Amino acid sequence: MMSVFTILGALGMFLYGMNLMSGGLQKAAGSKMRGFLTAMTSNPFKGVMTGVGITSVIQSSSATTVMTVGFVNAGLLTLSQAVGVIMGANIGTTITAWMVSLLGFKADIATFAVPLMALGFLFSLSKRDKRRHISELIIGFSLLFLGLSLMKGAVPDLRETPEVLAFIQNWTSYGFGSVLIFLLLGTILTLVLQSSSATMALTLIMVNMGWIPFEMGAAMVLGENIGTTITANIAAAVANANARRAAMAHTLFNVFGVIWALALFTPFLKLVGLTITWFGLPNPLEVNDGTSALYGVSMLHTLFNVINTCILIWFVPVIVKLSEKLIRERKRETEETIKLKFIDAGHLSTAELAVGQARNEVVHFAEISRRGVDFIRTAINATNDKEFEEIHERLVKYEEISDRIEYEIAQFLNALPEDSISEETRTETKRMYKIIGELESLGDSGESISRILSRRNSHGKTFTDEQKAKIETMLKAVDKAYGIMIDNLKAEKFEPLGLRLATDCEIEINDLRNNIREEEIHKIETDGSNYQSSVYYLDTISEIERMGDFIINISQALDE
Repeated sequence: MMSVFTILGALGMFLYGMNLMSGGLQKAAGSKMRGFLTAMTSNPFKGVMTGVGITSVIQSSSATTVMTVGFVNAGLLTLSQAVGVIMGANIGTTITAWMVSLLGFKADIATFAVPLMALGFLFSLSKRDKRRHISELIIGFSLLFLGLSLMKGAVPDLRETPEVLAFIQNWTSYGFGSVLIFLLLGTILTLVLQSSSATMALTLIMVNMGWIPFEMGAAMVLGENIGTTITANIAAAVANANARRAAMAHTLFNVFGVIWALALFTPFLKLVGLTITWFGLPNPLEVNDGTSALYGVSMLHTLFNVINTCILIWFVPVIVKLSEKLIRERKRETEETIKLKFIDAGHLSTAELAVGQARNEVVHFAEISRRGVDFIRTAINATNDKEFEEIHERLVKYEEISDRIEYEIAQFLNALPEDSISEETRTETKRMYKIIGELESLGDSGESISRILSRRNSHGKTFTDEQKAKIETMLKAVDKAYGIMIDNLKAEKFEPLGLRLATDCEIEINDLRNNIREEEIHKIETDGSNYQSSVYYLDTISEIERMGDFIINISQALDE
């Protein structure tokens, strides 16, 4: 019983070490990794290399795939780009198997892991964020191999208990049926552990200890490739259609690979054996020992994903179309159901990278807010009470929508653990808090103008054609400011030109407001017969000018 608990504890240490190492790398890389992912995916081949590179570094295809799904959800990657990255992630994750095979079994890396933890502790004492993130990387690496070493030590030698060994090996005597049994075992283990790397480590231990032959280890690897797709599908379950399609593309890619690998199982194993001999290593099909099986399983994992990618990279458009057919677009949102568009998918496993989703959600919020300009225009020009009441209700509704979106984005940012993001990202999240506050105020302005117009109507007053024309001039200036502000929000790097253009718009709006107010006050002084209408008119102009203030505040926040 203690051996079972030790194995489970060691497995937990292995998984925790992998997550810690992955998280430390993500935080150390920060925005550089986001930029790398979005810049290096212009075609499927670059996408594959990007997936290989990132997964090789963070040692988790699940993390890369979930991150990719999140980026599709956030609009940072297209579906075609995502498919290439996911293919590369499958190749990149094979490095874990080789690292475990070469270091975890042939060298007692646990001997070096403990001193490395001391080094990691020293880095953790640094006041610099980057060094503390590197400390997580080092400690995570150490825990990963300590966990593997403990798992190897806790696994009993079944040669001393031939009855148990005979029971396990009995499952390997059903021919192709045994292949399917161990494929299912690999799938289930990966589903339970939510990590193909952990299942791969267990598979390598089983073949190294002689529990199962190379052929059954190969079947487990194929099962792991199916099980690992579940993580991305879980992450995408509440995301937008394109994110769910990216997860589906991952499933299609791996399932297709498993089908051809099963159909050509014997020739494929012979190819693995031949490749192994090219490197001067014993053929696992001819030499029945743990070492040859160990390298054979690692080589099969690599060849499977490389061959699958080489076949399917030419069919990315087909995979995209099939994913689109299988995952239909959800019903279009109405004004009554407007909600977050980009940050539905989970982010806590990749907290450092979640800021890209939040940034796109802020842009989405700004685009929703901009619709208020047209609603105000319609309310100003309404010709009867029924038309006005309809648009008044929409302005009130959009004010409620602004409140809700601000709250939900803030809630998302609050959920990001402070100790899991870099200082640069922390500064960006503070900036976003201010921006969403200003966008919510813009929603308040639209509702305030509708209240001014309601009071005007209740007193039987109207605006003259000249007043309407001047309000239209103000609204055009505000709409122009909105456009510049949204461009600034979308820019990867905020440029001084963007702030200058935004400032010019603010000056234009202020000048218009000042000129209109002076002209209207002069009219009141010379002819006060329409005084009450003038008050409502000037109140409307002032509120429109306040919208300009909120808009310039957003561009200025980007420059802080």
